[in-house]
Parts: sequence; C-alpha cells; structure tokens
Amino acid sequence: MDSGSDISRVLFNTTSYGFDALNGISRGRFVSTNSLVLDSEKGDLVNSPPNPIIGEKKICDANKTLAALKSHREAERRRRNRINGHLAKLRGLVSCSPKMDKATLLAEVVRQVKELKKNADEESKGYLIPKDSDEVKVELEPCESGGVDGSILYKASICCDYGPELLTDLKQTLDNLKLELVRAEMSSLGDRVKNEFVYTCCKVDIYDVELCQVIASNVYQALSSVLDKASTSMDYELRVPRPCIQLQHTSALSCNHEFCSC
Repeated sequence: MDSGSDISRVLFNTTSYGFDALNGISRGRFVSTNSLVLDSEKGDLVNSPPNPIIGEKKICDANKTLAALKSHREAERRRRNRINGHLAKLRGLVSCSPKMDKATLLAEVVRQVKELKKNADEESKGYLIPKDSDEVKVELEPCESGGVDGSILYKASICCDYGPELLTDLKQTLDNLKLELVRAEMSSLGDRVKNEFVYTCCKVDIYDVELCQVIASNVYQALSSVLDKASTSMDYELRVPRPCIQLQHTSALSCNHEFCSC
C-alpha cells in the first residue's frame, strides 16, 4: 500500500464524527480524538501519548471535590447531633410527649419561659431594692414617723451597684450637707446596695415649707452626683439601663404635726 493510503487509513482510524455541542464541536464536523505527531524514525503519523500533567490535575481536582463533600457531610452531621442533643435537654425540662415535633416543643418552651418571667416579676415587686435601675429618692416621711420632738423628717435613699468608693463618697456628701441625721440604714441584694438616710428638716414651731424644699433639693442633687460618679466608674457592658433619678414630694409636704390629719 502506498504512503497516501497509509495516511488516509491513519486519519480515518483516528477521527470520529462529533456531535458533542458541550465541548464546542459543531454538528457535522470531523474532530480528532487523539493528537497526531510525526514519528521521525518511521516517517508516519502516530498518536501522541497522553499528557500526564493534565491527568494528574484532573485527579487532584476530583480529590479536592470529594474531600470538600466529605467535610460538608461531617459538619452537617455534627450540627444535627448538637441540635438533637439540645432538643433532648428541652424535652427533659418541660412536660411534653416524647413524640412531640420540634416546632411544638419550641413553642411550649417559649410559653413556659414567658410564664416563669412573669412569675419572677410579680415576686420581685415586693423587693426593697430595685434590680432594673439605679435611683435616688428624697421624700417626706409619714407624719406618724416624725421625731419625738415634733420635727419634720425626710427620707433620702440611693440605690445602685456597690462600688469601692461608694460609702466614702456618701460619707463625704453627708458631712458637707450638715444634715441632722436621725437614722441610717443599708441593705444589699447580690451586688446591689441601697442606702437610706432619715434627717430632720425643721422644728414644728418654726416649720418652713420653702426651706424644707430647698434642703430636699440640695440632698437630691448631692446624692445624684454620688450616683453619677458611681455609674461612670463601672463597666457598662453588663450594666442596667441609664439611672432613673427622681425627686419625690408627697402631698403631705405641708403636713404639720400639730394639726396632723394623716
């Protein structure tokens, strides 16, 4: 057979009729499935050996894909195990059927948490120490709590988180006010502390409403400064909302023990 026939045979044996549009091959075009190279020794066209670099890259990409899928499956399995573990704990904390679905279980948990919070709020209403806010109060003591000599008494209180300088600042403030203290009380709940001071405003025979109001305002301003200093010296990350400071005067401000009708 002549060389032309050999070349034709090689070409027709190494080609195929391509229909794969995904590889960019048009319908009806002859495409070579293998690359042909000229063998210098034989003088013929022969198939080129496969490129080992391309083969290794495909294998490496496939291994990476399999590793990523395996890692994703493991992460999903651990996530589901954690969720199932938490749900099992919730089932043990609330009274529910073991066959209760997840949505119903979570709804029951939310309901019971709200009920517990409501009960806790109702129980804490009687606490003498506010837990949700800092406060300063200055108010007139009831008439029956007046001094033995008929003097008018006021009660001032400050409630906040305990700080190392709080008591020192309070002592200095009270010394500067030069109040005639009748009694002082301190109570605590956890890290919350409440200090109360009862002081004399004036004698019944020289009762002056305006003077008592001025004294109460001065006490309020002084204790507010102590509260501001205590608040700024603490870390606010776990703090309660901004202090709610209020000066309270009751309608009994003009109460006179000599004509007391309380």
